[in-house]
Amino acid sequence: MLRTDCPKFAVCVLPLVTLMVCTAPVHGQDVYPQKPVRWIAPVLAGGAGDLIARALAPRLAELWRQPVVVDNRPGSGGTLGMGIAARMPADGYTLMLGVSSFVVMAPGVYPRLPYDTRRDFAPITQILSAPMVLLANNALPVRSVAELIALAKAKPDMVSYGSPGNGSAAHLASELFRHLSGTRLLHVPYRGAPPAYADLISGQITIYVGTVPAALPLVRAGRIKPLASTSLTRSRVFPDLPTVSESGLKGYDVTTWYGVLAPVGVPAPILAQLNTDMVRAIRLPDVQQRFAAEGGDIVANTPEEFAGFIARELVKWAKVAKAAGVKID
Repeated sequence: MLRTDCPKFAVCVLPLVTLMVCTAPVHGQDVYPQKPVRWIAPVLAGGAGDLIARALAPRLAELWRQPVVVDNRPGSGGTLGMGIAARMPADGYTLMLGVSSFVVMAPGVYPRLPYDTRRDFAPITQILSAPMVLLANNALPVRSVAELIALAKAKPDMVSYGSPGNGSAAHLASELFRHLSGTRLLHVPYRGAPPAYADLISGQITIYVGTVPAALPLVRAGRIKPLASTSLTRSRVFPDLPTVSESGLKGYDVTTWYGVLAPVGVPAPILAQLNTDMVRAIRLPDVQQRFAAEGGDIVANTPEEFAGFIARELVKWAKVAKAAGVKID
């Protein structure tokens, strides 16, 4: 029998007990998250990206039992918020709402950015992808893409288009339209989509390439008119609306997408959990129904799939920017 009252036993065992107490994990210490999570959205409140983040944030908060705070950081075509996120600690407590225009389009337009998409961010999952819509002020005397092109050619620089900022999806989509149609259009950049929509409604600008979620209520209310969908296939939300490609500019294809990224260096187990929980939230029936009703196609892929997609998109939009001659110093 082992005698525990022996002094030598105490001398030998106490260091071992101390080691076990010091190295044993405190209950809950390895559980993520243990404090509020900040989700940086480089867009103005009320825009399509903001609505997507705010639809998912409460669901993630329910899963994690921690607040998920959407932090809107618009400016500089979305690149300001991306730069802020890139400098945050890689601990899983800062997420980034990745928007196609900031993640893969801006790098082909700006020679100097406060971030490098591939170097500074770890992809988590792509949330959804959606076509955009070519919209016009109600007073514009056109009802189709062909009529818009004819007007723009007859009156160079008379047709003005808005964008949420230089290098944004609306900017490159409009420049691609200008390049393929051989027209001269006047660019009017804004600090986000809401003020651009306001000026489109009032007639301060002529056309705007907008996202379906943001444009849908304005179209339904008759405040602006849609001319075409920007993807190669028609939008589920606007099934009777022709695409730009089938309206004469063959091959014109622009979609906007949203995803979740984190500063590079987040530990692999946390990245894996973020992907699992994000996908779970995205696939909740009511979330899917909301996104589908607004024209979005759910993606919810793996980090590896999302990383490969981003790499291909970077190449594609660099070519578009070069062909259209878009370069911003």
